[in-house]
Amino acid sequence: MRKNKTVNKEMQARISNSEALYLFRNKNLLELGKMADDYRKYKHPKNIVTFIVDRNINYTNVCTSECKFCAFYRKPGSKDAYVLSMEEIFDKIRETKELCGSQILLQGGLNPALDFDYYLTLLREIKGKFDIHIHAFSPPEIAYFADLSGITVKEVIRLLKKAGLSSVPGGGAEILSDKVRRKISPNKINVDEWLGVMEEVHLSGLNSSATMMFGTVETDEDIIGHLFKLRNLQDRTGGFKAFIPWSFQGKNTALNPRGVYGHYYLKVLAISRIVLDNFDNIQASWVTQGAKMGQVALSFGANDMGSTMIEENVVKAAGTSNSTIDEKMMVGLIKDAGFIPAQRINDYNIIKFY
Repeated sequence: MRKNKTVNKEMQARISNSEALYLFRNKNLLELGKMADDYRKYKHPKNIVTFIVDRNINYTNVCTSECKFCAFYRKPGSKDAYVLSMEEIFDKIRETKELCGSQILLQGGLNPALDFDYYLTLLREIKGKFDIHIHAFSPPEIAYFADLSGITVKEVIRLLKKAGLSSVPGGGAEILSDKVRRKISPNKINVDEWLGVMEEVHLSGLNSSATMMFGTVETDEDIIGHLFKLRNLQDRTGGFKAFIPWSFQGKNTALNPRGVYGHYYLKVLAISRIVLDNFDNIQASWVTQGAKMGQVALSFGANDMGSTMIEENVVKAAGTSNSTIDEKMMVGLIKDAGFIPAQRINDYNIIKFY
């Protein structure tokens, strides 16, 4: 292990997989948090913490993937299955714009009743009516569109971009270990496919986020391996704008959570900031951890509080009670934690200081 090096030198001599695993297992929480906070200060020396005003629009809850960790999806034909009408989606976007939102996140399931033209039409209609950033369709959805239409992932992304897609969320990553994925999401795309879609997204000129859901059946090695897979892809493409680790919410799901408490979330967050030296932004997951833990996360490597979440349905279905924070509350949380609040847009350019 390297000893007593400055952050500058640490960033020049990158941490290895074995070193990261050692730190994760052997450093106590406060030591690891101090290291991560030093990295955060190196990346963001002006003490600014950002957030975005946006809305998650779940256009359908029908999905054939049947992931064991998901409480939101419904099988085709279920009595409470739905597909939002275009006008319902437009109403949600109008409300988002009225609340000064700059972005919508479109997220749904793998619905066999919807063909690829549906998604292209949806994008075109939204772009024709609204000036808003469309952050939509995670890698499993994009891979599904390719299978559905019989064209390549590259061509799917080209057509989505032409229709109005602005960027891609990092959903569907869970843990980037095929061993883990076979246990918790056996019908979903594998690790190489997820990374392959993201590489094509970046090569197309679109940016994306990256995520990790932990707290199911993964090991320490799986968590560290996930981070290094992301770091390696970021080295090649530079297309990830942010990383968001969040803990599995197990109520109403087919999986029993092993118990991920606040200290473990902070430990995962901290090692993420240390390993992902080529990621500028790390988000605090207040939606799964609560607003107060979101504040604490800002001293454990996070520099962004994510979204105000005008609407969120997927995590809420799994039992979390942390569903929305308005702009005023978000600003107060950041100020009370000792930081300068700033509203951003998707590319992390700041549009407003408080």
